[in-house]
Amino acid sequence: MSGVREATHAGSWYTSSRSGLRNQLSQNLSAVKPISTLDYDPPVSNAKAIIAPHAGYSYSGPAAAWAYAAVPTEKIKRVFLLGPSHHAYLPGVALSKFEAYETPLGDIPLDIDTIDELRATGIFSDMKSSTDEDEHSLEMHLPYIRLIFQGRDDLKLVPILVGHPSASTSVKLSEALAKYWQDDETFFVISSDFCHWGSRFSCTPYYSNVPPLANPVPPVKSSTSVTSSTLTQPLELVKKFSSASSNPDVPIWKSIEYMDHEGMDLLRKPGEEGAVEKWHGYLDRTKNTICGRNPITVLLNLVQLVYKDQPVKPEFTFVRYEQSSRCVTGKDSSVSYVSGVLRLPQ
Repeated sequence: MSGVREATHAGSWYTSSRSGLRNQLSQNLSAVKPISTLDYDPPVSNAKAIIAPHAGYSYSGPAAAWAYAAVPTEKIKRVFLLGPSHHAYLPGVALSKFEAYETPLGDIPLDIDTIDELRATGIFSDMKSSTDEDEHSLEMHLPYIRLIFQGRDDLKLVPILVGHPSASTSVKLSEALAKYWQDDETFFVISSDFCHWGSRFSCTPYYSNVPPLANPVPPVKSSTSVTSSTLTQPLELVKKFSSASSNPDVPIWKSIEYMDHEGMDLLRKPGEEGAVEKWHGYLDRTKNTICGRNPITVLLNLVQLVYKDQPVKPEFTFVRYEQSSRCVTGKDSSVSYVSGVLRLPQ
């Protein structure tokens, strides 16, 4: 373990200016407001994990703030950061060999003792330095983490790159993480964007008819009150939208919105029996290009394991949903950004 991982995306995906970055992220956090209908009044004292996006800050930075505002920083001393591998094929899961991660706001030291404990399990490989520095799914969370824990020299990070682990490896990883989960001073960040829609992503599923959303995530609103069961009923899904359709009955962006909400609805109760299977079934059926699907699966397995015999289980509250743009024709493209907060039973 040696050296500091450079902030390789500073100056392109986000500003490398210390003051400019601090101002941008602080403004994003200041824009976050309580949502009474969701009992969301950040920071959230019983929050244990968040799902937040990892695109360039001009795209997903405002949405990510809704997750980071919820983190109860006063009691947290260690953050596990799980992100998907975009640039290198990884059959399993991998750990960093660096001692710290650089951000324009200051370095974040890695928890070397914990990383060594995890490495000793035999589940993990080590990331190449180039893989570590090329990957944005981890780096795009670092400035937010450094900012909300500003002045906290005791904070340490455990970054984990999640590739394509087998089902058994994913379960083993959750078993290895369980003891850290039960530490009150440990927090988990799951890095994921949601739907990447468009021919450039080889993803153009389309619902030609959708009902009103049962649980619209702000700022989305539903015009009609419907039962939550409506959202979980599979609808006919066209696997490939016809680019010849210039004026579809249901706007493409609305179809994407519905499909993403299906996924969020399945994640709301990760401790329920069958949650992992339902999640995989949804991904298989829709082919939704949720890049952090595997880190999310690890979290589901972890919650299933820890709360297996407990009557009251953690629940996700999704507090923000945005799209990078609104797709109108088959030539358009967009990426969806979701912020969710996992709350422990009180």
